[in-house]
Amino acid sequence: MKSKFPLAAASLAATTLLAGAALGQEAATVAFLMPDQASTRYEEHDFPGFKAAMEKLCPKCTVIYQNANADATLQQQQFNSVITQGAKIVVLDPVDSAAAAGLVQMAHSQDVKVIAYDRPIPDTPADYYVSFDNKGIGQAIAQSLVDHLKASGVAAGAGVLQINGSPTDAAAGLIRDGIDAALDGSEYKTLAEYDTPEWAPPKAQEFTAGQINRFGADIKGIVAANDGTAGGAIAALKAAGVDPLPPVTGNDATIAALQLIIAGDQYNTISKPSEIVAAAAANVVATFLKGETPEPKTSLYDTPSELFVPAVVTRENIKAEIFDKGIQTPEEICTADYADACRELGITK
Repeated sequence: MKSKFPLAAASLAATTLLAGAALGQEAATVAFLMPDQASTRYEEHDFPGFKAAMEKLCPKCTVIYQNANADATLQQQQFNSVITQGAKIVVLDPVDSAAAAGLVQMAHSQDVKVIAYDRPIPDTPADYYVSFDNKGIGQAIAQSLVDHLKASGVAAGAGVLQINGSPTDAAAGLIRDGIDAALDGSEYKTLAEYDTPEWAPPKAQEFTAGQINRFGADIKGIVAANDGTAGGAIAALKAAGVDPLPPVTGNDATIAALQLIIAGDQYNTISKPSEIVAAAAANVVATFLKGETPEPKTSLYDTPSELFVPAVVTRENIKAEIFDKGIQTPEEICTADYADACRELGITK
């Protein structure tokens, strides 16, 4: 799938991010290490966005891309390998945020800089951290669900399920904290909560199936931390014959999730054009390569950081947030099964 970053709002953000770094950097080797393939975003958005930005900022640089497929040991091997190959800067989205502290320490001992990407490294400060605001994401999707339940007349005291991300992912912990903030401050109760190993959709599906057997119609909503776990929850609901489906949240605006939202099966997601964060990471890389220190916009875990605020997407605003901004095209999303719903929403004619 081609990158959508040059389009619409994403294009403006990229231009702004790239403007501060001069072209023609000296040749250097840079590594871009991503954590897993359970989410399609890394191959479809993050790496293409980073590569495109680096080609503009440092045409002579060599960019090494590897994905650890949710294996922390494999990621450590990949980290060691890229340093052996001469990487001077490693952009790291860690499989295991705690274990990544040792990688940062090892890199610093060899004068290699580490940019934490998407997921923070709490125990040892990286040289910079670039991400969306993960706590804000969790709070936004959960608050959106709470507001929807209230507007739909769901009585106070009704129950929801909470499906978090991987327990080894510090970003998942931040998303969980945001979800907790919204749910704890609401009039609804959390029936059960689950940390999903490796963000695996089948695990989320298995958990949801068990809770359907346990709570049945008392489940009035599900706060899932990303689109993969949301998809697993929705699959369990459909397999159990639940009708109508309770609203289910998500995060990442994957193609599958956008189609589920259009169909009315998923309530919300978060629009995160990952190319924006990827371009920001490339800009930080280019600044370091010039021997300069990138200016922090904020700080998290004692690490200079830049955090982007994304938008919540529901059926009501999906046309404006996703299609009018060029993040996805009707041709990609509105396939045969979704054609009628796309016309209903004005996405297609």
